[in-house]
Amino acid sequence: MNDSRPDPDDLLAQIRQDEARASRGKLRIYFGASAGVGKTYAMLRAAVELHAKGVDVLAGVVETHGRRETAAQMGVLEVLPAKKINYQGRILSEFDLDGALHRRPNLILVDELAHSNVAGSRHPKRWQDVDELLDAGINVYTTLNVQHLDSLNDVVGGIAGIRVHETLPDTFFDQADEVVFVDTPADELIARLNAGKIYIPDQAKRASQNFFRKGNLIALRELALRRAADRVGEDVQAYRMRHAINQVWKTEATLLCCIGPEDDSDYIVRSAARLAQQMATTWHAVYVETPALQRLSNEQRERILQTVRLAQDLGAKTAVLSSQHIPQALADYASQCNLSKILIGRPERRRSWLARGLGQKIAAIAPDLDVIELGRAQNAPARAAQKTRNHNTVYPLARYAWAAAICAATTLLTLPLRSALDQANIVMLFLLAVLGVAIRYGRGPAMMAAVLNVAVFDLFFVPPLMSFSVSDVQYLLTFGVMLAVGIIVGQLAAGLRFQVRIARHREARSQALFEVARDLSSVLVIEQLVEVAEQAIAREFRAHAHIFVLGMDDMLQMPRSGTNVASLDIGAAHWALENNEAAGLGTDTLPGSPWLYLPLKAPMRARGVLAICPTQPRLLLVPEQREQLETFAVLTAIALERLHYVYVAQHTTLQMESEQLRNSLLSALSHDLRTPLTALYGMSQMLESSSDELSVDTREIVQTIGRSARRLNAMVDNILDMARLQSGTVQLNRQWRPFEEVIGSALRSMDTTLSNHLVVTRLASELPLIYVDATLIERVLCNLLENAVKYTPVGSTVTIDAKASERQFLVTVSDDGPGLLPGREEALFKKFSRGQQESTTPGVGLGLAICRAIIEAHGGDIWAEPQAEPSLLLAGHLPDTSKRPRGATFGFSIPLGIPPNMPDRSEA
Repeated sequence: MNDSRPDPDDLLAQIRQDEARASRGKLRIYFGASAGVGKTYAMLRAAVELHAKGVDVLAGVVETHGRRETAAQMGVLEVLPAKKINYQGRILSEFDLDGALHRRPNLILVDELAHSNVAGSRHPKRWQDVDELLDAGINVYTTLNVQHLDSLNDVVGGIAGIRVHETLPDTFFDQADEVVFVDTPADELIARLNAGKIYIPDQAKRASQNFFRKGNLIALRELALRRAADRVGEDVQAYRMRHAINQVWKTEATLLCCIGPEDDSDYIVRSAARLAQQMATTWHAVYVETPALQRLSNEQRERILQTVRLAQDLGAKTAVLSSQHIPQALADYASQCNLSKILIGRPERRRSWLARGLGQKIAAIAPDLDVIELGRAQNAPARAAQKTRNHNTVYPLARYAWAAAICAATTLLTLPLRSALDQANIVMLFLLAVLGVAIRYGRGPAMMAAVLNVAVFDLFFVPPLMSFSVSDVQYLLTFGVMLAVGIIVGQLAAGLRFQVRIARHREARSQALFEVARDLSSVLVIEQLVEVAEQAIAREFRAHAHIFVLGMDDMLQMPRSGTNVASLDIGAAHWALENNEAAGLGTDTLPGSPWLYLPLKAPMRARGVLAICPTQPRLLLVPEQREQLETFAVLTAIALERLHYVYVAQHTTLQMESEQLRNSLLSALSHDLRTPLTALYGMSQMLESSSDELSVDTREIVQTIGRSARRLNAMVDNILDMARLQSGTVQLNRQWRPFEEVIGSALRSMDTTLSNHLVVTRLASELPLIYVDATLIERVLCNLLENAVKYTPVGSTVTIDAKASERQFLVTVSDDGPGLLPGREEALFKKFSRGQQESTTPGVGLGLAICRAIIEAHGGDIWAEPQAEPSLLLAGHLPDTSKRPRGATFGFSIPLGIPPNMPDRSEA
């Protein structure tokens, strides 16, 4: 009876994949054969329907190509302004990735997935922009033509005679959550082209003579249909696995190739690869190991492993199965993987006309499977002698000799007892001997022992003695039952022996995984973790093992002294880490190396490289052993990542405690300094105003003392404010306020400081109310204005701009001073950080840090950048820094809310 439950490993892998996708945005690709089939139109129609249901939809970039029907669909959608990039003297428009991330819609439309971005963009390809959007949790709808897939690029070039240079990896296409195929027949597409609905007339004429020929369109349509069908096939398999469906769905002509111990297995594998290529389908290759095949010679086992490796190189998914019944194992595997066709080799000759072949047995177990029997290779007869020798190796005569010896010993033991024991008891002893032979030597010797025991029993224990004739016909029934029971018991015992061996092997694997997981989870030091992992891997795989650990500086650290460390190749380890692929032994990269380098892949990133040099390299060719090794590597990587984050958490905790201690000391010191500073400033003011007899020099000294005391007092205020903001004790007193009132109050308080500068205020009309703590936002504006005054000469201009977008309130303060040092834009907002380290400008570098703390407490963002057009800054565009002008701009944004309804004065 077939087990209808899903495979636990596959189900666990699917669950992990679903968890990884849970925090990631969903990607839908509208896929077609060529331009003009209606991909963008279909994408816009779906987006408009979602917009009508209340979904936040943003048109990031949509190429209408002048098509009126497509452009009409965009009427109700919000459009993200394009980013302007200066490229070789021309202003080009590109998708604004930063603007999209800042806007964070629920769904964004990004047309032409394979588009190449202009040089100077963050990513060279648009699909990489989409990947970053997905990582940010934003859902994406996009479009793609079949000619832009990497795997089909050369095929399309051969069909159309035009090589497309804008491509994207097939892996990104396969990772899409949904693929919508948009199809239009070739005749209809040509009619649309001639009607001017795809390109403008001049372009349409050229296209009809080149790419848009009917033959090209038909071929491209076939390619697109096949690729879309492959993608749907993956969805079908995932559905069958989730719902534990065992029946094979013949939605795709997938192949299963059976690898056997015969010499022509390579021929069968190559034939399967050619057939799969002709059918444009996927294929699997499996080898089923039975108790008899476990006794193959090392030479034959090596050849089988090489055949499995050949199937992998030819593109097959391989597996090694353990079972007593080959047809049942093949049928179960085909059902699990939804493989509709099984490919087997034709036997050289059938043992008996009554015996059924492998194909007939499979058909009897799974009638819904198609069984294809391949002819033998042309040089197969020349290997008959080799096969005979292998047969003698598979069934060595020594086992049969021991079986005969056991039968003789049983006979010698029972002969003296034949007068004392009943014949039924003697039969039991002979059956016990058959059972012992089956357990020790297997099925074949047990069957021979059963036949010999019947003959010996007839000869020595059934009258007339020493003759094979019988005096009573009933003895024939005894002989038949004895022979049948002996053969059945031998079969069952041999099968049980095989199952026990497999169970012990699996138990050993599980126990090894349990022990290494337990040991790795208990260590807290990286050096101890590496030692435990190296010892466990060396013991399990009978190999030398070393681990390269990725340090905090992102550099691989060489293993400590040990066996064969000098033979390690640090270059191969770096390659494995950077490419996230295995290198060395048994791979296509440095296959001559005795070491295999495996990247230690953790959930977040690779944490190092495992180097292993097995004493028996062929063991790593066994898929089961390779999976076990990769599992050890994953456990080690997860343990390394755990220790990494333990270190990060400890370091962060130490920094927080140090910061808290520093804030406490600064707060206490500031409180102690405030009183004498206030007194000093007050006395200087009294002294300056009360005495008219002070000399000019003395009065200047008194004024200097006052200014210094006031400046020190401002520094102390900044330190106290920073300590309160970081301690979390500041409660925002938010109220709905007009921004004009806040900026007016800030300018009045800075009247003296701004007396030598020209202040230009440019506020957009009809600014909405903002829900803020007006006192703190005024402090932000004052600090930004004071910062502009400090670093600009007398008489310079300071400009304040304010504008409201749909969701954000944006404010910028710009000056025409010396500007910002390149690369220090982010560092300016750190505590005790200054724009010019050796500047004589007074200050301790807390003003901008206070601004950041206040804005972030309001849920906003603050930034600094070189001077640019305020209109571009307020629209969310970064300036072109290739020609950086003088001056700097500091800006902040705070989220907008819904203000309360104001009473209607006309009703009062």
